[in-house]
Amino acid sequence: MSFILRFLRLFAANLIHAFRFDASPCPRVFLRFPPTRSRSKLALDFIVQPLTVVVNFSHIMYSRTLALIAVTVSLVISAVAEEQVLDGIAAVVNGEVITFSQVRELVVNREMALRESLRGQALADKVKETRLAAINELIDRQLVLQEFQKNKFAIPEYAVDDHVNTIIREQFKGDRLAFIRTLQAQGYTLQRFRKVETDKMIVQAMRQRAVKTDPILSPSKVEQFYEKHRAEYSSPELVKLRMIVLHKDTPNAKNLAEDIQAKVKGGADFAKMAQMYSEDSSKDEGGDWGWIEHATLNEGLSAPAFALKAGQVSKIITLGNSYYLLFVEARKNSETKPLAAVRGEAETKVIQEERQAAQEKWIKGLRDKAYIKIF
Repeated sequence: MSFILRFLRLFAANLIHAFRFDASPCPRVFLRFPPTRSRSKLALDFIVQPLTVVVNFSHIMYSRTLALIAVTVSLVISAVAEEQVLDGIAAVVNGEVITFSQVRELVVNREMALRESLRGQALADKVKETRLAAINELIDRQLVLQEFQKNKFAIPEYAVDDHVNTIIREQFKGDRLAFIRTLQAQGYTLQRFRKVETDKMIVQAMRQRAVKTDPILSPSKVEQFYEKHRAEYSSPELVKLRMIVLHKDTPNAKNLAEDIQAKVKGGADFAKMAQMYSEDSSKDEGGDWGWIEHATLNEGLSAPAFALKAGQVSKIITLGNSYYLLFVEARKNSETKPLAAVRGEAETKVIQEERQAAQEKWIKGLRDKAYIKIF
């Protein structure tokens, strides 16, 4: 690449120098290379000796044409040089290079999401962490692909064809033209897409091969998993809540709240009271908040709400610039499913964890034997 850049720069410079005069009839141009005895010597001469531009006025052309050629060559040089600057080596795995462009391709969507939620140093730190994780992910993938090649395995073309056709059928409803247009919009060729998907198939197959049999599960492992993830098998405590809100700047707001509370205690319909008097956005629904858990409300409202029994109205709660009345229509207590009811699900998850641990151990073994350099 360096040799090509030098040659193009020298060619463009000679053209521009030779034809920087006005737009009079322009000579035909020949490149005279220094005499050499071999291709290697010629390559060396390109670097250390200037090219000679020989002008032959017997062929008339317009200087504008050759000036355009010179400018075009210069633009090519700039594009190639810019590509070199934008890309670079992120890591080396057993002599094979992982480029920054590969890392960017992997993290672009993740970084877009981060930039929507983070700013400043927090964003910079998270982007750095994300890119390092992507580099390590690419290193692991490269190690697996190398192991695949080392064992001289192969994936049949028909398997790749079936995989691509499945993607077209499931994600594009069988519209191959829409699939091709999407690839083009994303800067992919079909050949490159097939290569990417083939690599994914290889990595998945090799990871599965690393764990040939499912681990043997002991009852104690399943019980430990259940205790550790008990919250996943539990439903939270819930209340079905209605609420009336009166702003303090409403005339006689406190007295009105006391009057409403007394009427509800006397048997009045809380929902109708809310429709008549509440200044909350849920007024038209009778102050209905539906089924809520503790985290739905702030502590100033959550604690008194969950202290109520079904059918009870709360005391008047002063919070901020408003008075609140709460009414609990029904309750659901927290419930945890017994192990017997979820044993099958728990066993499946334990097997998945065991397989994942075995695969990570296999990857670590590949890393320990490899030469890896992160830049």
